[in-house]
Amino acid sequence: MGNCSQGCKDYFSRQKNTNIRLTLPVVCFVWQIAMIILFGVFIRYDEESDTHWVETKAHDNITSDIENDFYFRYPSFQDVHVMIFVGFGFLMTFLKRYSFGAVGFNFLIASFGLQWALLMQGWFHSLDPQTGKIFIGVESLINADFCVAGCLIAYGAVLGKVSPVQLLVMTLFGVTLFAVEEYIILNLLHARDAGGSMVIHTFGGYYGLAISRVLYRPNLHQSKRMQGSVYHSDTFAMIGTLFLWMFWPSFNSAITDHGDGQHRAVINTYLCLASTVLTTVAISSLSQKTGKLDMVHIQNSTLAGGVALGTAAEFMISPYGALIVGFFCGIISTMGYIFISPFLEKTLKIQDTCGIHNLHAMPGVIGGIVGAITAAAASESVYGKQGLINTFDFTGDFKDRTVLTQGGYQAAGMCVSIVFGVVGGAIVGSILKLPIWGDPADENCFDDEVYWELPDEEEEHQESIPPILEYNNHMIHKQQDLSESNFSVEHCES
Repeated sequence: MGNCSQGCKDYFSRQKNTNIRLTLPVVCFVWQIAMIILFGVFIRYDEESDTHWVETKAHDNITSDIENDFYFRYPSFQDVHVMIFVGFGFLMTFLKRYSFGAVGFNFLIASFGLQWALLMQGWFHSLDPQTGKIFIGVESLINADFCVAGCLIAYGAVLGKVSPVQLLVMTLFGVTLFAVEEYIILNLLHARDAGGSMVIHTFGGYYGLAISRVLYRPNLHQSKRMQGSVYHSDTFAMIGTLFLWMFWPSFNSAITDHGDGQHRAVINTYLCLASTVLTTVAISSLSQKTGKLDMVHIQNSTLAGGVALGTAAEFMISPYGALIVGFFCGIISTMGYIFISPFLEKTLKIQDTCGIHNLHAMPGVIGGIVGAITAAAASESVYGKQGLINTFDFTGDFKDRTVLTQGGYQAAGMCVSIVFGVVGGAIVGSILKLPIWGDPADENCFDDEVYWELPDEEEEHQESIPPILEYNNHMIHKQQDLSESNFSVEHCES
């Protein structure tokens, strides 16, 4: 028994081999060929993207092509697509030596994930029982991007510590889990979650955190000199922030009902995000005795309001209600970077590179709570009888559901997303822990040179990079003396 235990220990602690010349091409080729075959078997154009649209128009007495769903949804799809490939990618470029990995691997897993998402979501949501086919249109593309967003959120927790092969495996399982939990929450529980506070952000956040916990590296301090940011890397990350911040109203409203629901979701998200910025700046300044701002907070916590309002975006939360949600999200998220992230790392051994707990997981839970309360408090006097039916889709099997019951199912949906994220992440993390994926050694984390060909001038100066102070580090936080912070224990007691 002792020999078996020692053998397992030796197997998992053997020297890392980051040569992925064989494994990465094999995975990419095999999985893409599998996508081609599966698409050939299952995927077809829906009636609004098929050449039979002319006949559909005549049959349904549609007089103009402008009524095709493409013209309603494509502007939102463009915005969401930019968020996925530009916003998320550049937001993660804060590490001074991992910009290629941040943008490049984001590109890779999003490109694979959206294909797998079209299949998984199609099998659960739109599989035609008569033909056995999945019919896709522009809304399918938006939902696939939403699914990918959950995996990109999880990537933020393990940024710089995993190989591209591990990321593809993580995305394969992440998309699968997402499709299942989305079906349970939206179809079986009939919860409303237009902007994905629960389905996307809560699931993605806890999925990534659970994986990071399983993949805990006790010797990660060996790559400490690579973990910080520099002036230009933080500037590039801020570009990602601004893209996400500007397009978040489209994200939260992209798949809501045409008309007042979509209009209201844009207004609510717009106001909530604006409010979040001010309270984020306030808390960031208060946290330093000199009143200086920390770029980590500005890059991330300013987006927390968009996450938290996702569920209730289309509800009648009122403009001032949206401002209130943003007000508290900016405070809570920034406090998370100051206090909770160090606690997670030191006590729970969760090494959260990008701080996704404070930007996605925690605001996602807040969004679920806000959605449940707002749904339970809905009334016919505010929504109108038909408005209540339209907003919460009280039709068919759910025509007799009350708003209080709806609020309960909203809360249940949030619990489902947490369970799927934590349990699924723990299982997938155990798979990724196998020493066959080409992940970097502790001393080589957060370094593009492991998996990327770098420009000659970068390679020449690689060894000359001096250790620098932990400037705006998302993972290793500044070790401030309590007396240097306005949030000291003595101050709180007074």
